[in-house]
Formats: sequence, structure tokens, C-alpha cells
Amino acid sequence: MESKDAVTIPALQQMKRDGKKIVGVVAWDYQMAQIVDRAGVEIVSVGDTVGINLWGQPTPLEVTMSEMLIVCKAVRRGVTRALVSCDLPYGPVQESPESALRAATALMRDGGADMIKVDAAADYPDAVRVLVRAGIPVFAQFGLTPQTAAKLGIPYSAQNSPDAQATAEAAAKLVEEAKLLEACGACMLDFTNSGPVAGAAVVKAVKIPAIGGFGGGPW
Repeated sequence: MESKDAVTIPALQQMKRDGKKIVGVVAWDYQMAQIVDRAGVEIVSVGDTVGINLWGQPTPLEVTMSEMLIVCKAVRRGVTRALVSCDLPYGPVQESPESALRAATALMRDGGADMIKVDAAADYPDAVRVLVRAGIPVFAQFGLTPQTAAKLGIPYSAQNSPDAQATAEAAAKLVEEAKLLEACGACMLDFTNSGPVAGAAVVKAVKIPAIGGFGGGPW
């Protein structure tokens, strides 16, 4: 983004309508957040992958709410113009929509997040709806996500390989999931390990912005 104005969700939606690319970067600390914010990215994503990449944990499932709050606060201090998205860690969404709402509220209120990323969101549409009704912008992640990969027995290290991308045969189902999440009120989609076939189909199927994480593009 050339403008130094603060990024907003409506601005991202306009970029989608204009066919412009949206850039999101994962950050887990104050210094990196400052760097990518000054570089002009639209989204700084506080990922639960901090557990693997900084703390040596085997999967993202070990990361707790208290840890996500610490990391989110650090990133928030380094960002002045981009939107800060923070992952809900594994647990609250799986427990209940009400638990997801409590956790998301804490990340917004105490962590300073602008929107909340829900992993495996297509499996938890009720949680997405509850967050949206509470006024919390939801960045809905689906496809082969860090949390669902563990359930499927796919090692985290294998998620970036071409074999981990969604196949053409899976595109129709993934398009339906994207439409479901849009109908639930998600403001954006993070379609991970989608590949160029399914990724392009999802982008065309929904009006909300969709970006590709891990093996997500090109579209």
C-alpha cells in the first residue's frame, strides 16, 4: 500500500473489488511487526505457529491463550497502520462458541487485535456466527490448516509441499466451505495450502477478500 493511512476492513474489501493484491505477513515480536508495518503490508498476522518457530514446540496445539496474548500485545505495539489479526489458539473454538467468544474478546480487548483468525473455521460455523454477532471481525482460515493437519496426521513440515495442496477434485467442496463462511459473516478468508486450482475457484466464488497462506498461490 502506498498510502500511510491506517488500513481498514472496508479498504481491503475495496481492494478485492478492484482486483488488487492484499499482502499479509506473520509476525511474533515487536521488532518484526515494526519492519513489516513500515514496509506497507495490509495485514500483520499473529500466528499460533510462534510455538513451533520460536519456542521449539512440535505443533501449534501447545500454544495457550496467555501466550497468544503476550505475543499479540508485542505485535500490536509495533504496528501503527496495518490491521493486526490474531489466531485463536487450539481449544476455545473446539470447546464451544461461548468459549471462543470469551477468548476472542480477550484478544481484542487486552491484546489489541483488530480481527480474529479462526482455524478450521468451516468446521465451526456456529463459533464464527457468535463472534460476528458480538461485533468481532473474523478472518476465517480453512483448507489444510496447521490445526487440521495434525488431526489428519500430516506433519507440520509437510504442509508446504505441493502434495499438501488441495486437489482439483476437492475444489467444489472447498468452494462450498468458502460460501458458508461468507454467509456466516466472516470478513476475510485465509485459504491455506489451496494451490492454483482450488485457490482461484474460491476467490471467484466469494465477495469477501481471500488470501492464500502456506502453499496458497499463485491465483
